[in-house]
Order: sequence, then structure tokens, then C-alpha cells
Amino acid sequence: MLALLLTVMPLQADRFKDVQVQHTELAQDLYMLTGAGGNMATVIAGDKVLLVDSQYAELADKIKAKLSELGAKAGVTTLVNTHLHGDHVGGNSQLAGGVDIIAHHNVLSRLAQDSKFPRNGLPNITFKQQLKFTLGGQTIRLDYLPPSHTDGDIVVWFEQANVVHFGDLLFEGRFPFIDTNNGGSVKGYIDNTQTLLGMLNEQTKVIPGHGQLTDKAGVQRSLDMMQATLAIVQGYKAAGLTEQQAIEKGLGPQWQSWHWNFITEQRWIKTLYHADVN
Repeated sequence: MLALLLTVMPLQADRFKDVQVQHTELAQDLYMLTGAGGNMATVIAGDKVLLVDSQYAELADKIKAKLSELGAKAGVTTLVNTHLHGDHVGGNSQLAGGVDIIAHHNVLSRLAQDSKFPRNGLPNITFKQQLKFTLGGQTIRLDYLPPSHTDGDIVVWFEQANVVHFGDLLFEGRFPFIDTNNGGSVKGYIDNTQTLLGMLNEQTKVIPGHGQLTDKAGVQRSLDMMQATLAIVQGYKAAGLTEQQAIEKGLGPQWQSWHWNFITEQRWIKTLYHADVN
């Protein structure tokens, strides 16, 4: 058994060995960062560094190196978590332990119940509706949205730059994950997407939780997909088809490109089949 553990542990430690943290400049001192897990954003203003989301613990050193490359003179001084999932909060304790970690109240409530989550990575500043602060010439506004992906999702606006980080309220070009075990709702997700769409203009840069940097048109495409596929599956259900029969009929070729390894077409159909749309 010990020999097995010794062979497995290095494999786990090396799961991100080939991952490179990349950056895209969005405005002065404001960048989108990608690696593994949820997309990040950072504002670097001398000895003040804001990071939105923290990906996985194993990537902390690579993230720190990227921040230093971009001009950070110190470590992360403020970390914002868009929600509770491990690919967005896994690096909290390594990147921001002992400094300000901001999240919605529900994120703290859920993470605190996880005995395996490092205590020094728990959010220590929470809010219920909205929080605003300034850094590096940017007014940063955190808005809570009603339950949709989870029950603790926020979006992060960089007001002067006309940039917004959607967290997992947007899976760009992919079927989204609706985490009903953590308060998620298909109807809420669609409603929130409609609300946010009305807050964007044609120049707004939108950082999705997963996928490529996008814009208002990209958010509209996601909304169109959700509304259309929900109508298909609810139509199957109204016609008396079972879940399995709905899966077998599928969504048609128009939506094949939205299928991905985590939320496959089959899993998306199951989510829609059981959606409470009233």
C-alpha cells in the first residue's frame, strides 16, 4: 500500500506541471490571467495587488511568478472569490492567507463547513448585495446575483476600464454547469444572464469563468443557446418523453460545438430536463 501511495502522490503533485499562466492586458494595470481552472483577473498598482479567483493550490507559485512579471512589488493584497468552487478558491491560502479575502456571505458559509478547506483561506470580508472599493485608478464593484450557478455568485466590474469578470455565470462557448447541490438554478442562470446583458455595451470586455475573453455578443450567444436548448428539452418532457429518451433524441447539430468534457450534451440535457422553470 505504501509503495502505491508513493507512486500516486507524485502524479497528483505533477498534474499541472505543464500548465503555463498566461496574461492578456485589458487596460493599464488590468489583466486577465489563464492557467487551469477558472479564469482570473488582476489589478497591479505598485505594492497593491488585487486578484480575482485563485485557481488551484498547486499553481500558486506560477501565479505569483506571473504577477511579479507584470510588475507586482508584493504578493496579493486583496483576493476576491467569485464563488465557492475549488478551481476558483483552491489557491486562497497559498496566495492570500492573512490578507483580505472577499466573497459573498454564502461562500464563507459553505466553505466553512468543509473541514478540509484551509482556515486561513476562508473569506474574511463578506457582503450580501454589493461592495465597492478603489485600486490603481479603478473603481471595483462587486455585485451579488440571485442563485444561478450557485447561491453565492458575484460579478466583478472594473468600472473605468469597462471590463467585467462574470465568474461562472458565463462559460464562453460551452454548456454551463448549474450546481443545484450548492443552490444553483437553471431559471436563475438564464434570468441573471439577461440582467447582465442589459448592463453591457458594445465595448465591454467580458471575462468568463471559463473560455475565451468575450463581449456582449458572446453573452447574447450563450443566452440564445440556453433558451433554445431549454425549449427543446422542455418540449420533449411535455410530449411525455423520459429523460433517457430525451438524451437519445439529443439537441441537434446546431448545439454540438457547445459540448465539452465536463458538461457534455447528455449532462446538459439532464440538467434541463429537471429544471424548475416556473
